[in-house]
Amino acid sequence: MKKFYLFLIFFSCALCSFSQFSRYIIQLTDKAGTPHSLSNASTYLSSKSIARRTAHNIAIDSTDLPLSPAYLAALAAVPNVTIYNKSKWLNQVLIRTNDPAALAMINNLSFVKSSKKIANNSIAPVRNSKLNETIKVLDKPVVFGTTNTAGKQDIQALSYGSNFGQIHIHDGEFLHNKGFTGKGIEMAMMDAGFYGYLTNPAFDSIRLQGRILGTWDYVANEASVNEDHYHGSICFSTISANTPGLMIGTAPHAKFWLFRTEDDASETPVEEQNWIAAAEFADSCGAQIFTTSLGYNEFDDPSLSYSHAQRDGNTSMITRAADLAAKKGILVMNSAGNYGAYGNDYKYVLVPADGDSVVAVGAVDVNGNLGSFSSRGPNGAGKIKPNIVSVGVETVFAMSDGTVATTSGTSLSNPNIAGLMACLWQAFPERSNMQILDAVQKSAHKYSNPDPDFGYGIPNFRKAYNILMAQSFEHSFGFNNSLLSLNWKMKADTSVSFIIERKTPGATDFTVVDSMRYN
Repeated sequence: MKKFYLFLIFFSCALCSFSQFSRYIIQLTDKAGTPHSLSNASTYLSSKSIARRTAHNIAIDSTDLPLSPAYLAALAAVPNVTIYNKSKWLNQVLIRTNDPAALAMINNLSFVKSSKKIANNSIAPVRNSKLNETIKVLDKPVVFGTTNTAGKQDIQALSYGSNFGQIHIHDGEFLHNKGFTGKGIEMAMMDAGFYGYLTNPAFDSIRLQGRILGTWDYVANEASVNEDHYHGSICFSTISANTPGLMIGTAPHAKFWLFRTEDDASETPVEEQNWIAAAEFADSCGAQIFTTSLGYNEFDDPSLSYSHAQRDGNTSMITRAADLAAKKGILVMNSAGNYGAYGNDYKYVLVPADGDSVVAVGAVDVNGNLGSFSSRGPNGAGKIKPNIVSVGVETVFAMSDGTVATTSGTSLSNPNIAGLMACLWQAFPERSNMQILDAVQKSAHKYSNPDPDFGYGIPNFRKAYNILMAQSFEHSFGFNNSLLSLNWKMKADTSVSFIIERKTPGATDFTVVDSMRYN
């Protein structure tokens, strides 16, 4: 096995970031004057987004309404002020300025509730990139499939290659063999860039089939995300790669929105606001799953950092937005963090993984052993975290040239299992995001005894599938002229058999009355 270390140092980007203006969050008092209304959501939400809310009885509320155009125009008219992006969910605007007089003018506007500096141009970035991983290139792909107790290889519907182990640990091939490969599910990924995704052969099929729905760089405010950091492409490949015999991702037929929200050259809450802006856009377009392999606890300006007590599911703006996304029917997945080996406040899950409704994903190897780096729980409020774990130790991924390699981190465990959750949701599209999560958590190996290392543990998607199948069962009885009628309804497939048994008075056992197979 060849081994090398890949480190990217962006000196020019760091200098560019250092020279930027200070940035502020401007909190607004209300949305007075918005031309939109709750009764006509089609002016600001797509039909898919509205359908998601309708299907799960989720009310459209004031957080869905766009910001007041008059307020935005007034802010933009202030000299030496540039609006970067905005949030309708939190009713706030991200601006940049170095002019104290401009900031004073803004604070005197009647609709401005508060202003807070979240990036200071006098503080230079001091840390190494948090996104550098050790890469190991695999010389020879592993043969796909698994060996059963009879010593025969079980042939799967997909030729997985080297990443079979990180799917098999969850019995994920069970879903794939039934034809559930993420088709029709829309996922949004927020990361530091997706370097080379336009030419990577592992993404050939997703490009040719038009399943990349759109991209945006919220750091540079441009459409392209292809020339930025490689981190997003690594994560993307664990879900979407489709190179039979080398690597098949966990949801190879899903659709994707790719957003750059992370500036690897610095660490500021600006990246939180970038994520929020991307999340709101993805929601309005109808995305069903967010998967993010980023997290925050320490910033370049220490006064803005989050202690463990503040990583409580309610404090950081990115966490509040992530929980709002979940309330709007989106399944929000996030890496737990890579600080588990620390013996202090650092070891706990990052934001937004601390969110009450955010699925925090820790890391294990293909044998189920916990990665020492995997951030621990609980969150600052004592809630169980991580929620679940997946393979983040020596995880197989596709490099920019399609080469199969491995690296470690919860950045990989999160998208690996997010793809399988997409496949499960494809099988049960009538279920809500939280019903899907509930079944997945109940299927995990430590559900009855969760702990701060594994959370509820390693999910099994055969079990999760059966849980949701059983929950769909409805029945009724009728009795007329000594005849008993039994009616039932449930979601089923050809693997399901029905056996009707009865137990007569005084009998100790049930006896079979009838049986049938679904067809």
